[in-house]
Amino acid sequence: MTARIDPEILGEAADWLVQLQSGCATEDDHRAVQAWCQRSSEHAQAWQRAEAILGDLRRLPSPVTGETLRRLSRNGAVSRRQAMQRLGLWLLAAPAAWLAWRETPWQQWTADVRTAVGEQRRMTLADGSEVLLNTDTAIDITFDARERRIDLLAGEILISSAADPAVPARPLRVRTLHGQAQALGTRFSVRLDGTQTRVAVLEGRVDARPLHAAQGLLLKANQRTAFDANLVQPASVLDVDDLAWEHGMLLARDMRLADLLQALGRYRPGVLRCHPAVRDLKVSGAFPLNDTDASLRLLGDTLPVTIHGLTRYWVTVEPNV
Repeated sequence: MTARIDPEILGEAADWLVQLQSGCATEDDHRAVQAWCQRSSEHAQAWQRAEAILGDLRRLPSPVTGETLRRLSRNGAVSRRQAMQRLGLWLLAAPAAWLAWRETPWQQWTADVRTAVGEQRRMTLADGSEVLLNTDTAIDITFDARERRIDLLAGEILISSAADPAVPARPLRVRTLHGQAQALGTRFSVRLDGTQTRVAVLEGRVDARPLHAAQGLLLKANQRTAFDANLVQPASVLDVDDLAWEHGMLLARDMRLADLLQALGRYRPGVLRCHPAVRDLKVSGAFPLNDTDASLRLLGDTLPVTIHGLTRYWVTVEPNV
């Protein structure tokens, strides 16, 4: 089990991380870091975590490293120091979240198109199809003579398919590590959700097929399913609230507070925790996804909870004392 480290010490480690990677570090800075690491075992563990992050980057080919840092800086317009600051914020994440970052496949960082946490992006493909990328999403796009394919590497997309101008018409497929969803003139969403891929159809039909299954499941409008690499679940009725994110909203109807916070957490960087004493509180309402701080304030105004933030990147919803 990974030991917990004081967030203040992790913050200091992030500061040293930025300083040593700024290009302006001196010998005095390096000696100061060594002295800082010797203050306690927690200080040493915090710096080990920082060095592990840097080690992962250094093992990459230099073009990939540069691309990773560029994507960390969102639009490439900020300095390398600012990009490293954003990387350093992962030191403040809970151990599980930090380990998940380390396990993220590097192809996600170098995807054709990617959105940051809390960002959404709409784009038009070469065939006229429209794709809306949800928060923290990465896709690769391949159009060739045989198919139109979107590889969903992370996150969630909503597709409005267009008729293929090529003759003969090429199938439009969304592929994930679990299998694929093929559009049959339709509007549908695909989401990577842990060990499953989730598909929801608003218009038309979609063939959802696990990677290792001989046959898939034909979904019609207002149906949804989930599948892993071996098995597809029976179709169920689509809950339109599931796709309210298209309009920047999260709709809750008697939702557990813990589940609501988990959903909101997809749209904000850092850690959003729920105290066990309030996790089963029921919540109903509409919550903006483009301003999760406002959503948290709304919870604090309507429920017997307090929003406690160590920083914006480490927030806990606790019971009122």
